[in-house]
Amino acid sequence: MYAFIQIIYGRIVIFKLKIEFLNRFFEIFFLCLLFIFFGVEKKKEILLKKEKKIIIYMDHADSTFFSKKINPNIHIIKGNVLFHHGNTHLHCDSAYFYAKNNLLEAFSNICINQGDTLHIYGDYLIYEGTTGLVKINGNVRINNRNITLLTNNFNYDKNINLGYFFDGGTLVDSLNELTSTYGQYSLDTKNANFRGNVMLKSSQLELKSDALKYNTINKIATISGNSNIKYDNVVIHSTNCMYDLKNERSIFFNRSMMLIKNKEKTLTADTLFYNYKMGIGKAFGHIVFSDTIKKEILVGNYGYYDKPKNFIFVTDSAKFIKFLQKDSLFLHADTLQMQIFDKKQEILKAFHNVQIYKKDLQVVCDSLQFNTKSSTLFLCKNPILWSKNYQLSGELIKIFFNDTIIDRINVIDNVFIIEKKKSGHFNQIKGENLTAFFINGSPIQINIKGNTESIYFFNIKNGIDFSGYSKTKSPYMTIYIKDYNPVKILFYPEPKAEIFSTSYSNSEQKLLEKAVYYDFLRPKNKNDIFDHKVMKNICKS
Repeated sequence: MYAFIQIIYGRIVIFKLKIEFLNRFFEIFFLCLLFIFFGVEKKKEILLKKEKKIIIYMDHADSTFFSKKINPNIHIIKGNVLFHHGNTHLHCDSAYFYAKNNLLEAFSNICINQGDTLHIYGDYLIYEGTTGLVKINGNVRINNRNITLLTNNFNYDKNINLGYFFDGGTLVDSLNELTSTYGQYSLDTKNANFRGNVMLKSSQLELKSDALKYNTINKIATISGNSNIKYDNVVIHSTNCMYDLKNERSIFFNRSMMLIKNKEKTLTADTLFYNYKMGIGKAFGHIVFSDTIKKEILVGNYGYYDKPKNFIFVTDSAKFIKFLQKDSLFLHADTLQMQIFDKKQEILKAFHNVQIYKKDLQVVCDSLQFNTKSSTLFLCKNPILWSKNYQLSGELIKIFFNDTIIDRINVIDNVFIIEKKKSGHFNQIKGENLTAFFINGSPIQINIKGNTESIYFFNIKNGIDFSGYSKTKSPYMTIYIKDYNPVKILFYPEPKAEIFSTSYSNSEQKLLEKAVYYDFLRPKNKNDIFDHKVMKNICKS
């Protein structure tokens, strides 16, 4: 009996659980139905509101009628026609209104006003109220604040506030006039995109490009594709650049080229920056500045150009190349500067670790300066000059040119001339001041003054054997030269000379006090000028 009661009690508990589950289920079910119902009603409410917003309404017309011949569904409207669609108002002379399709076709003297900022004019229009798409043709003019866009065919999407033309258009703002084959303009972002035969003009600038993006607020243009920019007497070729038209400055990428004064000068670099108002340019990466008239090239990895001052500054692997009649001169320094004053005067300066290579002339020094007006080259601070097997050094070396040919050399203080013989010995001259005269680039006479001293080896056979050497001191010395060989030497007045006959070995040296042969510093070719060597004494007196 007790077991039977337990079974009955268990079944009653299970039954109650089932009843509670069903009640809970129906509660959840009805809640879901309520959510679905109210969700559908809310969605309907949103759709109705949206539908109300996109309906085209007619506000005014002089006459309106239907025509079975044309189309019984078309509402024909004429005279002082006025419609509105949301905050957009439309004026025209006449229109076809497709009320069922929420579409308007307008004719003649069309004017669309959206708020206080957007005004669109044209001859023919199709206005789709449901999609918000506007198509207007014929003498189209769009005014948006201080922006005017002119074209013949223009499409405008109200939903995203984006308009575009596709068969030629012109955008005009307070600074520039911009034309292209295709263009689009966003009223929200104020960004304009142009493609195909793009041309931008301002009072001083003319730009041609394949594609251009332009912001009408900040006046910044981003240019891609083949582009040419003309400003004053500067032309720039680039495939990727940004141009700040408001502040008249730009930055160019992808190996751009700047042409100056009708292509007389060109500047090419990986990246170029130029401020047109200030005439200041900067260049970065593999710079090449060339002057086709003067036949000069300046290269490096960083450059600075000041147009008003005609000043150029190049550093980081800087090199200057001068193309001459039969040869070229290659110059390297840590820093190179060039300033152009007029067509007759140009000053080139080089600072630190200066090296020059020319087939018949090599130079090292700390700094130099070349003035084209006086045709004078100044070699400063430890200058050393080599020509053939001769070495010339002093505190300051001045080289005077006639056109591009050496005419005269003047060396001041601590003058040394050293000639290395095949035997390994050295002919030497020292003094306080030296002047060398040249004809057609070859030395003919050398005058030395001020406590001159010399050591000269004579009777050399085959350049190896010799019978002796002379050691001479005098206030002045004159050497007459032919084919780089002395043919006559004069010592005056009252020279003191000693002649030695000896057979010491080739390893022994006779050197004047402080005489040093710096052949290891001598550039061997045009690429050797970048090898910075340390100056040290290798010959001891």
